[in-house]
Amino acid sequence: MSTSLRRASRTVGFAVTAAVVAAAGCTADDGGPAAPSPSGEAARTCRSLHDRLPGRLDGQQRITLDPASKYTAAWGDPAIEMRCGVPRPEKLSPGSEHYNPTAEAAEVNGVSWLLEQRDDGYRFTTTDRAANVELSVPKDYAPEVNALTDLAKPIRATVPRRH
Repeated sequence: MSTSLRRASRTVGFAVTAAVVAAAGCTADDGGPAAPSPSGEAARTCRSLHDRLPGRLDGQQRITLDPASKYTAAWGDPAIEMRCGVPRPEKLSPGSEHYNPTAEAAEVNGVSWLLEQRDDGYRFTTTDRAANVELSVPKDYAPEVNALTDLAKPIRATVPRRH
Protein backbone atom coordinates (compact mmCIF):
# COMPACT_ATOMS: atom_id res chain seq x y z
CA MET A 1 0.00 0.00 0.00
CA SER A 2 1.40 3.42 -0.96
CA THR A 3 2.38 6.01 1.63
CA SER A 4 -0.11 8.48 0.16
CA LEU A 5 -2.94 5.95 0.53
CA ARG A 6 -2.00 5.30 4.18
CA ARG A 7 -1.92 9.04 4.82
CA ALA A 8 -5.30 9.47 3.13
CA SER A 9 -6.80 6.66 5.17
CA ARG A 10 -6.01 8.60 8.33
CA THR A 11 -7.35 11.79 6.76
CA VAL A 12 -10.77 10.42 5.87
CA GLY A 13 -10.87 8.21 8.94
CA PHE A 14 -11.43 4.72 7.64
CA ALA A 15 -10.09 1.32 8.63
CA VAL A 16 -8.21 -0.67 6.01
CA THR A 17 -7.79 -4.44 6.09
CA ALA A 18 -5.55 -7.00 4.36
CA ALA A 19 -3.64 -6.67 1.08
CA VAL A 20 -4.21 -4.60 -2.04
CA VAL A 21 -5.18 -6.63 -5.09
CA ALA A 22 -4.48 -5.82 -8.76
CA ALA A 23 -7.20 -5.66 -11.38
CA ALA A 24 -7.78 -4.39 -14.91
CA GLY A 25 -10.07 -1.44 -15.72
CA CYS A 26 -13.23 -1.29 -17.79
CA THR A 27 -13.18 1.62 -20.19
CA ALA A 28 -14.87 2.17 -23.52
CA ASP A 29 -12.69 2.78 -26.58
CA ASP A 30 -13.75 6.44 -26.71
CA GLY A 31 -12.18 7.11 -23.30
CA GLY A 32 -15.45 7.12 -21.36
CA PRO A 33 -16.53 4.41 -18.97
CA ALA A 34 -18.26 1.40 -20.51
CA ALA A 35 -21.94 1.54 -19.58
CA PRO A 36 -23.15 -1.48 -17.60
CA SER A 37 -26.61 -2.98 -18.22
CA PRO A 38 -28.34 -3.30 -14.85
CA SER A 39 -31.98 -4.37 -14.70
CA GLY A 40 -34.87 -4.17 -12.26
CA GLU A 41 -34.24 -2.54 -8.92
CA ALA A 42 -30.51 -2.02 -9.64
CA ALA A 43 -31.37 -0.02 -12.79
CA ARG A 44 -33.89 2.15 -10.91
CA THR A 45 -31.40 2.69 -8.10
CA CYS A 46 -28.62 3.68 -10.50
CA ARG A 47 -30.85 6.17 -12.31
CA SER A 48 -31.73 7.72 -8.96
CA LEU A 49 -28.05 7.93 -8.01
CA HIS A 50 -27.20 9.53 -11.37
CA ASP A 51 -29.65 12.35 -10.69
CA ARG A 52 -27.97 13.10 -7.32
CA LEU A 53 -24.30 12.97 -8.37
CA PRO A 54 -22.18 16.01 -7.49
CA GLY A 55 -21.05 18.55 -10.09
CA ARG A 56 -17.54 18.29 -8.65
CA LEU A 57 -15.70 15.21 -7.38
CA ASP A 58 -12.37 15.60 -5.56
CA GLY A 59 -12.22 19.14 -6.96
CA GLN A 60 -12.79 17.98 -10.55
CA GLN A 61 -15.67 19.26 -12.70
CA ARG A 62 -18.19 16.75 -14.03
CA ILE A 63 -17.82 16.20 -17.77
CA THR A 64 -20.37 15.35 -20.46
CA LEU A 65 -20.05 11.81 -21.80
CA ASP A 66 -20.84 10.70 -25.33
CA PRO A 67 -22.76 8.50 -25.41
CA ALA A 68 -24.59 9.63 -22.31
CA SER A 69 -25.89 6.98 -19.90
CA LYS A 70 -27.77 7.04 -16.59
CA TYR A 71 -25.31 4.35 -15.44
CA THR A 72 -22.05 6.28 -15.96
CA ALA A 73 -20.49 9.60 -15.00
CA ALA A 74 -17.04 11.17 -15.14
CA TRP A 75 -15.15 14.10 -13.68
CA GLY A 76 -11.89 15.80 -14.68
CA ASP A 77 -9.10 15.08 -17.15
CA PRO A 78 -7.85 12.41 -16.88
CA ALA A 79 -11.34 11.25 -16.03
CA ILE A 80 -12.45 9.86 -12.69
CA GLU A 81 -15.01 7.35 -13.96
CA MET A 82 -18.10 6.02 -12.17
CA ARG A 83 -20.24 3.08 -13.30
CA CYS A 84 -23.38 1.96 -11.49
CA GLY A 85 -24.96 -1.46 -11.83
CA VAL A 86 -21.73 -3.35 -12.46
CA PRO A 87 -21.53 -7.07 -11.59
CA ARG A 88 -20.40 -7.99 -8.10
CA PRO A 89 -16.59 -8.27 -8.13
CA GLU A 90 -15.36 -11.87 -8.19
CA LYS A 91 -13.19 -11.12 -5.16
CA LEU A 92 -16.44 -10.65 -3.21
CA SER A 93 -18.25 -13.68 -4.66
CA PRO A 94 -17.90 -16.92 -2.66
CA GLY A 95 -17.26 -19.84 -5.01
CA SER A 96 -15.40 -17.70 -7.55
CA GLU A 97 -11.82 -18.74 -8.29
CA HIS A 98 -10.81 -15.13 -7.43
CA TYR A 99 -12.80 -14.96 -4.17
CA ASN A 100 -10.72 -13.28 -1.49
CA PRO A 101 -12.47 -12.78 1.86
CA THR A 102 -9.45 -10.76 3.03
CA ALA A 103 -9.41 -8.34 0.09
CA GLU A 104 -8.68 -4.79 1.14
CA ALA A 105 -11.77 -2.82 2.06
CA ALA A 106 -12.46 0.62 3.48
CA GLU A 107 -15.46 2.42 4.89
CA VAL A 108 -15.71 6.09 3.97
CA ASN A 109 -18.52 8.14 5.51
CA GLY A 110 -20.81 5.13 5.89
CA VAL A 111 -20.13 3.50 2.51
CA SER A 112 -18.02 0.32 2.32
CA TRP A 113 -15.67 -0.12 -0.68
CA LEU A 114 -13.46 -2.87 -2.11
CA LEU A 115 -10.07 -1.35 -3.02
CA GLU A 116 -8.22 -2.68 -6.06
CA GLN A 117 -4.88 -1.17 -7.02
CA ARG A 118 -4.21 -0.90 -10.75
CA ASP A 119 -1.20 0.32 -12.71
CA ASP A 120 -2.92 3.65 -13.36
CA GLY A 121 -4.57 4.24 -9.97
CA TYR A 122 -7.32 2.53 -7.99
CA ARG A 123 -10.70 1.00 -8.67
CA PHE A 124 -13.19 1.11 -5.81
CA THR A 125 -16.44 -0.91 -5.77
CA THR A 126 -19.16 -0.70 -3.14
CA THR A 127 -19.44 -3.90 -1.13
CA ASP A 128 -22.76 -3.77 0.66
CA ARG A 129 -25.22 -1.97 -1.61
CA ALA A 130 -28.26 -3.14 -3.62
CA ALA A 131 -26.52 -1.92 -6.80
CA ASN A 132 -22.73 -2.12 -7.18
CA VAL A 133 -21.12 1.26 -7.78
CA GLU A 134 -17.59 1.32 -9.22
CA LEU A 135 -15.25 4.33 -9.22
CA SER A 136 -11.95 4.32 -11.14
CA VAL A 137 -9.56 7.03 -9.98
CA PRO A 138 -6.33 7.72 -11.91
CA LYS A 139 -3.11 7.99 -9.89
CA ASP A 140 -2.96 11.68 -10.91
CA TYR A 141 -5.44 12.25 -8.05
CA ALA A 142 -3.45 10.50 -5.32
CA PRO A 143 -4.49 9.89 -2.66
CA GLU A 144 -7.21 8.28 -4.75
CA VAL A 145 -9.49 7.57 -1.78
CA ASN A 146 -10.31 11.28 -1.46
CA ALA A 147 -12.81 10.99 -4.33
CA LEU A 148 -14.92 8.59 -2.24
CA THR A 149 -15.90 11.27 0.28
CA ASP A 150 -17.87 13.23 -2.35
CA LEU A 151 -19.86 10.13 -3.38
CA ALA A 152 -20.80 8.96 0.11
CA LYS A 153 -23.85 11.17 0.62
CA PRO A 154 -25.55 10.50 -2.75
CA ILE A 155 -24.85 6.75 -2.44
CA ARG A 156 -26.24 6.59 1.10
CA ALA A 157 -29.33 8.54 -0.05
CA THR A 158 -30.13 6.49 -3.17
CA VAL A 159 -28.46 3.05 -3.05
CA PRO A 160 -29.85 0.99 -0.15
CA ARG A 161 -27.73 -1.48 1.77
CA ARG A 162 -27.92 -5.07 0.56
CA HIS A 163 -29.92 -7.28 2.94
